[in-house]
Amino acid sequence: MTDLGAPSPHFQNHQRPLSKITATSASPKEVCEFLLRIIYHIQAKAIVELGTSVGLTTLYLAHQSDSHVTTFEGNKSLIHVALTHFEYFHKTNIRIVTGNIDQTLPDFIQNPAKIDFALMDANHRYTPTMRYFELLAKRIHTKGVIVMDDIYYSPEMTKAWQEIKRHPLVYGSVDLFRCGLLFFDPALNRQHYVWSI
Repeated sequence: MTDLGAPSPHFQNHQRPLSKITATSASPKEVCEFLLRIIYHIQAKAIVELGTSVGLTTLYLAHQSDSHVTTFEGNKSLIHVALTHFEYFHKTNIRIVTGNIDQTLPDFIQNPAKIDFALMDANHRYTPTMRYFELLAKRIHTKGVIVMDDIYYSPEMTKAWQEIKRHPLVYGSVDLFRCGLLFFDPALNRQHYVWSI
């Protein structure tokens, strides 16, 4: 394993059992089902995920066969595991973009097509998080949603969350403690909520 983002607090070396990677990095079933409900509610078809890991959350995001998920991962070992999961579940509506997100996301954003839903769950540091958000915000549909995971993971992530929810393009946010939801519809009139799930 190579950490391209913030170092994992769960591991001290690069040799890591797959079971522990999954236990510490995969979103709980309840969170994945919640994300899927959002996708169904907004009828998201163009979905982006930053941070594939082993691909379990990706499988939920790709549940609708008429949607298309583009997921970004820089760790080759994890990519192989994720591809095995996608193949096992016969998911053909998932595309993995491999490589450092710092290089791959700007290239992807050049495509003018709108994004309906995005999950930011990669490189849990302030500067990359802010950069990724700015890139995604250029392409997000006005009815779209960005979910920022681990908003209280570290002081850096909390600082990024506090700034992002005040961004001029963000018209609404919901703080769920584990993650934050960001809305871009001007009809929301700058509403921000704190709620727990």
